[in-house]
Amino acid sequence: MLVVRNLVKRYPKFTLEDVSFSLQPGRIMGLIGRNGAGKTTTLKCILNLVRPDGGSVEMFGLDFRSHEESCKQRIGVVFGGVDFYKHKRLTQITEVTKRFYRDWDDQAYARYLEMFALDPEKKVNELSSGMKVKYMVALALSHGAQLLIFDEPTSGLDPVSRDDLLGLFRALVQDGTRSILYSTHITSDLDKCADDISYIRDGKLLRSAEKGEFIRSFQHLKGDGEQGELTLEEIMIRTERRSYRV
Repeated sequence: MLVVRNLVKRYPKFTLEDVSFSLQPGRIMGLIGRNGAGKTTTLKCILNLVRPDGGSVEMFGLDFRSHEESCKQRIGVVFGGVDFYKHKRLTQITEVTKRFYRDWDDQAYARYLEMFALDPEKKVNELSSGMKVKYMVALALSHGAQLLIFDEPTSGLDPVSRDDLLGLFRALVQDGTRSILYSTHITSDLDKCADDISYIRDGKLLRSAEKGEFIRSFQHLKGDGEQGELTLEEIMIRTERRSYRV
């Protein structure tokens, strides 16, 4: 579904350096790292929302830069911090959005509105931050997207809504026709639904692997006499506290 090779983006005080990973069909990949590590920069470079200084991106076996328009018809994207006209109703925003997608599915959109308990006649300024996230997810899922790219999709959701969304993620990839890449700092979400983990620290990719393999590769960080496997949260805490390199 997605192949990222040696992605580079340079800013005056930050460099995203040689990030490489791949996402197979029917898989969910969690992109983890502390705030400022480069997660959002990586996602924006993948989507050409910021121009990378090096590297390449393939989607569906196609070079993304050469086939950007056709690839974007097949992906769904949700970024945190995206806002809409506050006094517009959801139904008005949707009418504009759906024009961009050849395979927009009104029935699917209606199902997701019902699933997320969203009133299409509500205005944006009447929605909580969690409901805004749900609305953006509903839009992303309503045009038959095969690759879903989410930046902190569960941020601002209550625990029940978060679990519902994670359950939806698992259901979406079950038939092997879709894949999901999403960044998060909530490692418990990854415990529940991720198949693969990619970990970015200070602009560098420390590790990208199947979740079980990823966790096992960091077990050497345990102290003497510690029992059991380190969790994803513990791995992040321990690597961030030291100058750790793979």
